[in-house]
Amino acid sequence: MTPPDLTALFGGNTWIGIVLAILSGVALSLGTQFQHRGVAVVEERHGDDGQRSFTLAHFRGLLARPSWLIGTLLLGLAIVLQLASLWFAPLTVVQPLGAVALVITAIMNARLSRTRLTGKAILAIVLCVGGVGLFVTLAASYAHLRPVTSNELTTVLIALGALVVLWGVLYAVFRKSPHPLFYIVAAGTLFGFLATLAKVVIGRIQTLIDAGWQFGAEEWLTILCIAGLILATVLGGWFVQNAHLHGPPDLVVAGLTVIDPIVAVTIGAVVLGELQAAPVWAVIGMLAMGVVAVVGVYFLARQHPHMQDGRYDTGPVPRVPAA
Repeated sequence: MTPPDLTALFGGNTWIGIVLAILSGVALSLGTQFQHRGVAVVEERHGDDGQRSFTLAHFRGLLARPSWLIGTLLLGLAIVLQLASLWFAPLTVVQPLGAVALVITAIMNARLSRTRLTGKAILAIVLCVGGVGLFVTLAASYAHLRPVTSNELTTVLIALGALVVLWGVLYAVFRKSPHPLFYIVAAGTLFGFLATLAKVVIGRIQTLIDAGWQFGAEEWLTILCIAGLILATVLGGWFVQNAHLHGPPDLVVAGLTVIDPIVAVTIGAVVLGELQAAPVWAVIGMLAMGVVAVVGVYFLARQHPHMQDGRYDTGPVPRVPAA
């Protein structure tokens, strides 16, 4: 058995990407908490006793909530930091590090809502963080950047289009019986493509810089990639707001920080070939750790103190500044 080459993790400027990814996780945690506060307040005014869904009335109300606006700015900062981290390190290294946001959000939400996390909920969080942590350790040991071909980019764009259609159909079918995991998984998969498309755009920019900004005949694919970025951001953000309506913030972050990196790393490995050097045992280990992390999210949804029989019992509205 060949030992992992940790140079991929600590060599060159990769450590800069890791630091930026961790800071992105912190911003994600704070932004999620602020946004959740804004959504909770607006839902009290625009919600009803029937089925709840994010509407234009909610959005107009959110634009007047300082907490939601602050949260949105923090989430924007998280995205910028994440994109910056992708400039210095492979996607499979930096993307899963956002799991740090789950720990911060869980502690913060428990204090703000004046509730205690149960032992089972803490175990679920440990499964999420531990699974993703070991997942990224294995991925980082063998991940290597490589140029993205036009065929690979086309494959990613087609897959994103198919995913958008799939979630649209599922939403039409299941919107009458909403569950937070539905919206969380939808947002997580879309944001996984967001990270991948961002990495592709960064790679194309790096290629253009090396070529002296000589545009090729296939740069229209880069334009489609940017359009895909916007689409994944808007739809993913809409699903996140719905997830806030139906689940606590730490469950939302748990789903995003587990589903998002698993999707992103899978695309990076299968389509972009970032893990071509990984041995079979490492791939099996990554799959196993991915399953552990996903089980942790499912377990958290069932054991969270604010989730009762699959429904979200908000309890005291978390008090954060600038509500």
